[in-house]
Order: sequence, then structure tokens, then C-alpha cells
Amino acid sequence: MNDIKKMLNKIKIVLLDLDGTIYLGDKLIGDVVNTLSLLRSAGKKLVYLTNNSSRSDEEYRKKLNARGILDENDDVYTSARATIEFLNAEHKGASVFFVGTDAVKKDFSDAGVKLTDEHHAEIAVLSYDVTLDFAKIRAFDIALKRGALYVATHPDAVCPAEDYSMPDVGSFIEMFKKSSGREPDVIIGKPYNGMGRAVVSRYKVNPEEVVMVGDRLYTDMAFAVNSGFKSMLVLSGETTKEMYDQSGMNLTVVFDSVNDWAEYL
Repeated sequence: MNDIKKMLNKIKIVLLDLDGTIYLGDKLIGDVVNTLSLLRSAGKKLVYLTNNSSRSDEEYRKKLNARGILDENDDVYTSARATIEFLNAEHKGASVFFVGTDAVKKDFSDAGVKLTDEHHAEIAVLSYDVTLDFAKIRAFDIALKRGALYVATHPDAVCPAEDYSMPDVGSFIEMFKKSSGREPDVIIGKPYNGMGRAVVSRYKVNPEEVVMVGDRLYTDMAFAVNSGFKSMLVLSGETTKEMYDQSGMNLTVVFDSVNDWAEYL
């Protein structure tokens, strides 16, 4: 216990997955509100990190605030925001054909990304567009066939929902692979370390001062490993103890829920 406490005391940035980690559907997991408060009091910076790129930063803040889990000093960091930062750092001024919701498109525009409706854009960005229609599909396919750098915000095949999970960016990627013969040149979100590098740069920390808390082995925990972060698997969502034991992964900490952290503070 002392070794775990010593390691966790060194953590400065806590990256928190949402569904399965903080809440399940509309229900918060245990006394998570108090746990988050204790982490803040211990000097930890809380960052709600999600691959879902269908909502703007402001929309996410409103959603989390309505659940009573957002503090004014907490951050929300989506794969869409990480993609914006990647474009501005690596391809500043390049023309971008963007597929996404209007709210997220505005985030890109407000951040100075040079958006265009022209098919000969230098970069084509695919995000989780819940307003996707055939006109957008056709235009994006043409941009790919004309040789645009192909960037996807994240690789999730489906987005969990209360009734039936819906096709996510990973499914869109498979569709465009069939139609254009191309796969993304760059994927930003979990489990890839592009988002991890962005976190280190944004918060000016060493990787070992960051912990990723999540319930999925193949996204959250793989992301932690790929980024050099500490890994905290919580068994409150998708992954069971048996699944972890069979995975062969050697993670930093395995808790029943994030609330177990409270006893180490």
C-alpha cells in the first residue's frame, strides 16, 4: 500500500475517462463526487479526457456540470481539441476539409484552423459526425482521392449508448477504406500517443507525473502504456478482473473503482 501511495502522490495530472469510470449511463459511480473533491484538495489537476469528438468543449462542460462533477479548475480534453492542437502545431495554415458537427467545426474555426469546402484541401479531417449524410461522405471521399493528408480524431468503432451502440469514427474509417482505398495517415485519440504527447506539452509535465484512469484495456490502458503514463484500470465499467488477468498487460494499479483512490490520499 505504501508503494502505491508514494507513486500516486507524485501524480500531477489525472486523466479521467467518463462512461464506465465516472458514471454508467446517467448514474454516477459510488461517491465519485467526493473522490474527485479529495483529488483536487491533494493538488491533482483533473482532466476529463474523451475520444468522443461529436461535442464541442463547451457542450461537454455543460454536460459534466449538469452531473455535478465539474469544478471550474477542471479541464475537458477531447480528441477533437487534440486534433486542433496537432494541426496548429504541425500544419499551421494548411487548408482543411472537415467532417464533423457544426459545434465542433466552430471550435476548429475559432482556433484558427483554415477550413475549406473545397475538395482539393491539403488535409481531410474525419471526426465523429452525428449529422453525417451522403453529401458529406461523397465530398470527403473525393478529398481523399485527391490526395489530402488523412487525419482521424480517434479510432473507436462504436459509440456506447443506452439501447444500441452507434457507428463511430472507426466504422467511418472502414467505409472510406472501401471507397477510397485509404486509411488514416494520422489517428490522434486513444490508444495512439498523439493525444498523450499533446497532454505532456499542454500541461508541461513529465509522462510519469500523469495517470490515465479508465475502464477499457484496448483504449484507455493501451493509451497510458503507449504514452508512458501511469495506468489505473477501474473495474467499474467494461473490463472485468478476469479480462485483465487474461490480457497479459502489466498495469500500474487496478482498482474496483476510482473511489478506491481515496484511501491512498
